[in-house]
Amino acid sequence: MIVIVDYGVGNIRNVERAFTKLNMEVVVTRDIERIDQAQAIILPGVGAFRDAISNLKKYDLVECLKRNAAKGTWIVGICLGMQLLYDKSYEDGEYEGLGLLRGEIVKFDDSELKVPHMGWNQLVKRHEDEIGKGLSENDYVYFVHSYYLKNEDADSVIFTSSYGVDVPAIIRKKNMIGMQFHPEKSGEVGVKILSNLKELIV
Repeated sequence: MIVIVDYGVGNIRNVERAFTKLNMEVVVTRDIERIDQAQAIILPGVGAFRDAISNLKKYDLVECLKRNAAKGTWIVGICLGMQLLYDKSYEDGEYEGLGLLRGEIVKFDDSELKVPHMGWNQLVKRHEDEIGKGLSENDYVYFVHSYYLKNEDADSVIFTSSYGVDVPAIIRKKNMIGMQFHPEKSGEVGVKILSNLKELIV
């Protein structure tokens, strides 16, 4: 069973439909007992980091996520959900994240770039990993974000995309996976990535 965490921030139904189309058992919930039973926990997200981490605290989900990460449950962050996995964000202030991975979330330099980074961008492979199986240098995915990961663990970056800087697009460290883009909006490439995720989980 896959649990999509409903913490009041995100594009949950689109993500749910994407997994359902792959014939995966999906539950949308914020119930801690159900989350603790999951094979994989999906943390989606659209919006502000401050609101997201505040809601995770409000629903007592921070310790739940940390506990499940420590016991080896798959934790998958999508867009804002990926950013929440890290130490800190500087989005409209300074906010502590979940601290499951080392790194900080910083804003693009909008003096030379159009921000937010919105639209299709190319994946560039940095490391081999099962999550990227079958992807090529010609594959594009769909981004919508104004902040990006400044990573302190380069070995965890599987793919990047170029937007003024090398933006970590897919990361993996042990049982934790992050996607800065939206796989549910990325056509056949997104389906392939989620299919790879399914193979890892089951």
